[in-house]
Amino acid sequence: MIQQFADWLVYGIMGLDSASPLGTAVNFFFYDTIKILILLFFISVLMGIINAYFPIERLRNYLQTHKMYGLQYLLASIFGAVTPFCSCSSIPLFIGFVKGGIPLGVTFAFLITSPLVNEVAVAMFLGSFGLKVTLIYVVSGILLGVIGGFVLGRMKLENHLSDWVRQIQAQATTEAEAWEKEHTSFWKRLPSIVRNAWGIVRSVLIYILIGIGIGAFMHGFVPEGFFEQYMSKDNWFAVPLSVILAVPMYANAAGIVPVIEVFVAKGIPIGTTIAFMMAVVGLSLPEATLLKKVMKWRLIGIFFGTVTLFIILSGYLFNFLL
Repeated sequence: MIQQFADWLVYGIMGLDSASPLGTAVNFFFYDTIKILILLFFISVLMGIINAYFPIERLRNYLQTHKMYGLQYLLASIFGAVTPFCSCSSIPLFIGFVKGGIPLGVTFAFLITSPLVNEVAVAMFLGSFGLKVTLIYVVSGILLGVIGGFVLGRMKLENHLSDWVRQIQAQATTEAEAWEKEHTSFWKRLPSIVRNAWGIVRSVLIYILIGIGIGAFMHGFVPEGFFEQYMSKDNWFAVPLSVILAVPMYANAAGIVPVIEVFVAKGIPIGTTIAFMMAVVGLSLPEATLLKKVMKWRLIGIFFGTVTLFIILSGYLFNFLL
């Protein structure tokens, strides 16, 4: 429905050519902006309801005080794998987790895996590359979330969350405690929950518009063949170079699988192409822009640097195994 509306608006009302770079970029901008704003609003409402009734403080304290031997990271990564979100669409749920006070390492495990692995990408991978490559990719995507979340969690980076996050965390806790004490009914709580959700949407709107604007430009104006000259099998630095080149890009896993299929057909090593894909869907400038509302630049840099390192190592490992 959203795609049909974007097509009608851009190609019908605005009269842009669907085959032109400008038309593709503008269509992408409207589609992704509307999709992410709707997602952000409803997920914020849902997390507000959960925070109002579910003892999120107990869950947070349990995760912080009980040894789960890494199981919490695995569960978060698996949850990320079964949610059909791209890197920017994962941000609303990530904000909800952070708002609820879930440990940062656990939320990072979700954020890393969610854009990398989903059922559509798995089905397309299976059809393009077979069972062996698909299984290795899925397992590595989940392991990347587990290891990345664990490493980032051990760094104790909570102090680098933005002041805005701390404010909404404190507000959510205070409201939940007051409602529980006064036994406030759901229908009396709902207007406040909706107002808070709308407040979150307004607070991050400018970051969403800038981030998706960057992604739309890259989506519409950067030709696919631009990258092939840097990713040949004769280039020892092809894996890290492909990851660096991929970061400015923005696409979901389903959209990039046909591209890497072309790369492999042209003789580019599969590990290099998968590293490129992971960086496109798991790291992007639009994602960094959206995260700026939640994190300070230092935390964004640590997150991107850690995940980039693991993706590069995965690319070399893929080339060795396959």
